[in-house]
Amino acid sequence: MATAKPDDPLHPPQLVASGEATPAPVILHPNDPRVRSLCEILSRTPTTELERALSSCGIIPVPEIVEAVLCLSYSYPSSAVQFFRWSGLSLKHTPRAWNLMIDILGRNGLFDAMWDAIRSMKQEGGILSAATFASAFGSYCAAGKIKEAIMTFDVMDRYGVSQDVVAVNSLLSAICRQDGRTADAADFFDRIKARVPPDADTFAILFEGWEKEGNTARAKTTFGEMIIRVGWNANNMSAYDAFLSTLVRAAQPQEALKFLMVMKSNNCLPGLKFFSNALDILVKHNDSDHAFALWDIMVTDSGLVPDLVMFNAMISLLCNNQKIDFAFRYLDEMPFYGAFPDSRTYNAIFECLIRNNRAREAELFFREMKKNEQPPTPSNCAAAIRMFFDQFDPAAALDVWSYVMEELMTPDSESANELLLGLAELGRLSFVTRYAEDMLDRGIELRLTVIEKLKNFFQKAGKPDLYDRITRKMNRQ
Repeated sequence: MATAKPDDPLHPPQLVASGEATPAPVILHPNDPRVRSLCEILSRTPTTELERALSSCGIIPVPEIVEAVLCLSYSYPSSAVQFFRWSGLSLKHTPRAWNLMIDILGRNGLFDAMWDAIRSMKQEGGILSAATFASAFGSYCAAGKIKEAIMTFDVMDRYGVSQDVVAVNSLLSAICRQDGRTADAADFFDRIKARVPPDADTFAILFEGWEKEGNTARAKTTFGEMIIRVGWNANNMSAYDAFLSTLVRAAQPQEALKFLMVMKSNNCLPGLKFFSNALDILVKHNDSDHAFALWDIMVTDSGLVPDLVMFNAMISLLCNNQKIDFAFRYLDEMPFYGAFPDSRTYNAIFECLIRNNRAREAELFFREMKKNEQPPTPSNCAAAIRMFFDQFDPAAALDVWSYVMEELMTPDSESANELLLGLAELGRLSFVTRYAEDMLDRGIELRLTVIEKLKNFFQKAGKPDLYDRITRKMNRQ
C-alpha cells in the first residue's frame, strides 16, 4: 500500500494498493477556510454536541471537503466517525473517503469499528478494493498484530476482493515494515506461494526486510528461490539491489561481488541505487580493494555511468589508502562520463600528495588547481607550505602563500605561522621579519608558540634586533 504518514496534512494518504491504477483525487489545501473551520469544530466540540455544531456551521459537504477533513482527523477518530456519518446524509461517499475512514479507525486501534466500516462498504457495493485491505494490513501490523493481518488476508475474498499477488505483496510489505518481523513475512510467503505465484516485487519486499535485519543467510535462500520461481530478468532490478545491499551492509563484500559476477553472466545487473549505496558503505569501511573491484564490474565492464558524487567518494577512498596513481586515473576519466571535478575532487588528491611528501607532483597539481579555478582549502594550504619547506622547496611554499593572500577572503593564520617557521628554519630571518610585519599589518594573528620559536632562531643567529622589530609591532597593535 502506498500511503503517506497519517499526520501529514499536506500529503494525505492515497490508499492505493500496489499495481492499482486510480485517477488522482482532487485534494484541497488544509488552509481552505471550509476545511479549516470543519477541523476546528471536530477538534474542539464535545462529541455530544458535534452533530448540532456541524449542522449549524453553514458548510455544505462535498466529496473534496470530506476527504480533506478526514485526512486531518487521525488524532480524533470518534469525531471523524460522526463527521463521516453527518456528511453521508448529504452525499454518497467516495471510495477514497471510505478508505480514509478505514485507515483512521485502524491506525487508532479501533479494529471492531474498522470491520463494521468494511462490512458497510460491502453493502454499498463496488467500493471495496485491494487498497481497503492494504490499509487494514498496515494498521494491524503497525499495532504488532501480525496474526490478525494474515487472518484479514484469509477472509478478503469473502468481501469480493481477490487474493492475488498484489494483495500478497501488500501484506508482505506491511509485515516487513515492522522491525524484526521479516521471518513472519517469510512464513506467510511459504504458506501462500503455491496458491498465489509470486512475482519479482514479492522477492524485492522480502529482500528489503532481510536487508534491514542484516539476515544474509535467509537472503541467500530467498535469492535461490527467486531464481527458481521467476528466473533471471533484467527488470527485477529492485530485487537484485536489495539482495546485494544486504550482503554489503553485513560486511560480506566478497560474497556480494561473487553474486554480482553471476548476475552479470546472466545479463541481470543491479542499478545505480545499489552501486551508490554499496560504494558509500565500502567508503565508510575504508575498503578500497572491494570498492575498486565493484567499480570495475559496474562501470568499466558494464557501462554504468557514475556521477560526480561517486567519483569523489572513490577518489577520496583511494587517496585515504595512498593509492594516488589510481586516483589520478579516475580524475582523468571523469570528463568521459560527464562528471567534471570540483574543489572536493582536487583537494582530496592535493591532500594525498602533501601527506605523502610528493613535493614536485604537489607543486604541479597546485598550479593546475589555480588554472582550473579550484581553490585549495586553508588547511591544505597550511599543510602544503609546511611540506614544501620540509622538502626544501621554499619557492613553492611562497607561491602557496601568495595564493592565500590574493585569493582567500580571510587571511589564514595557520598558513602564516607555517610560513614564518619554515623561513626561520632555513635561516631566512630577514624574510621572516618582513613577512611577519606585513602579517601583523593585515591583522593576522601569530601564535605565541611560534613567536617563542622565532625568538630562539633570532637569538641563535645573533640578530635580536630583527626580532625586536616584530615584538614592537605586536605591542603597538
